[in-house]
Amino acid sequence: MRIMMLLPLMLLVSACSPKLDDLHGYTENVKNTAVVRIEPYPEFESHPPFTYSAQDLRSPFIKPKDKTAPVTQARQANCMQPDFQRAKQKLESYGLDALTLTGNYKSNGVQWALIRSNDGKLHKIKRGSRVGLFYGKVTTITKNSITIEQLIPDGAGCWQQKDTTLVTASTSGE
Repeated sequence: MRIMMLLPLMLLVSACSPKLDDLHGYTENVKNTAVVRIEPYPEFESHPPFTYSAQDLRSPFIKPKDKTAPVTQARQANCMQPDFQRAKQKLESYGLDALTLTGNYKSNGVQWALIRSNDGKLHKIKRGSRVGLFYGKVTTITKNSITIEQLIPDGAGCWQQKDTTLVTASTSGE
């Protein structure tokens, strides 16, 4: 029974062998008639040897050391300082560039301004409120602007007073 099953299988396998004689002949013909054209390598000129003579100079791969003395100003006595002990208000965690004046209103005789922060929150402030990173204090509220008095460090341990004005944002794209 096994022989009977193997016999058709052997006939099937032997009948499937391809005849590749013409294909082998064609490839031999192509190999014999093909002309190979390889360009020669270009001739390189030899350059004179370079003598490195900068051993005593700084390596260009190492960051240079800063040899300049820091600019310092004489520390002044009795100069303006902010109150560092005061508790900070909510709007003192935003820079003035992150705040936009959106409007104002008056309630019970007190003028209020509406400020929108860059995270989308709306805040209300009045005269005397603290705003900005540099100990800003709102001094004036008008219809279209607010004035903030800030204390800017001068680099020598003192602080300079500077007034900054925020104006109402235009809705027309100006």
